[in-house]
Amino acid sequence: MVKIVGIGGSLRPDSHSQKALELAIQRVEALGASTEILDLRTMNLPFCHGGDDYSDYPDVARLSTAVKQADGLILATPEYHGSVSGVMKNALDLMGFEELSSKVVGVISVLGGQSNSNALNDLRVIMRWVHAWVIPEQVAIGQAWKAFDEDGKILDENLSKRLDQFAQSLVENTQKLRGVS
Repeated sequence: MVKIVGIGGSLRPDSHSQKALELAIQRVEALGASTEILDLRTMNLPFCHGGDDYSDYPDVARLSTAVKQADGLILATPEYHGSVSGVMKNALDLMGFEELSSKVVGVISVLGGQSNSNALNDLRVIMRWVHAWVIPEQVAIGQAWKAFDEDGKILDENLSKRLDQFAQSLVENTQKLRGVS
């Protein structure tokens, strides 16, 4: 069985990125994948200092272990100032090739303005740098403040279909590239 770990890159209590991540996770679960969400809002992660010793922070080991055990990842980030959030970047910086190499990755961005690909492109570059495989399908959710209903569901049917295609691609490509059924 494919194992997918989701990481949301927002600390906001009512995070739209987290909502998008949860919807994507539900869709990959419906396709038979096992899943886990690492909620950075509840984790105590230090700023990456470039060293190897983070023994004072057990959540760094928890993050590392969960990602190592995953076949694939979903990274959902708000777009801040045209790029990934600092929280997402820091979480990724706390890991390296040992955790991320050969993972199959799907990327989602959420922003208040019109959707664009800046954060998505930056995540692709970061993941390529650590030898991960990013699927072609990606999701950008613009004007997030009006994209979700009060239950956290996507209001736009076309966007909902994109999330379905995203999930399908992530599960299928993870099965192929990681040799997991």
